[in-house]
Amino acid sequence: MFLLATVTLCCGALAGAVALLEPAPGPAPARQMAERAAIDVTAPTPVRVVGAPFEPNLNPRER
Repeated sequence: MFLLATVTLCCGALAGAVALLEPAPGPAPARQMAERAAIDVTAPTPVRVVGAPFEPNLNPRER
């Protein structure tokens, strides 16, 4: 219990020190917008499926 209390207090003190060192909240920074580029959805990339398709085991007694 003593070790748990010591670790808790140390972590709390560390978190408090970090919170004090953070800059004060001010105006929100301007959000960066992604470039508007057309995405080609007409030609999807082929996907290779390996293995048998998944079938859920609805009756666990029968395998």
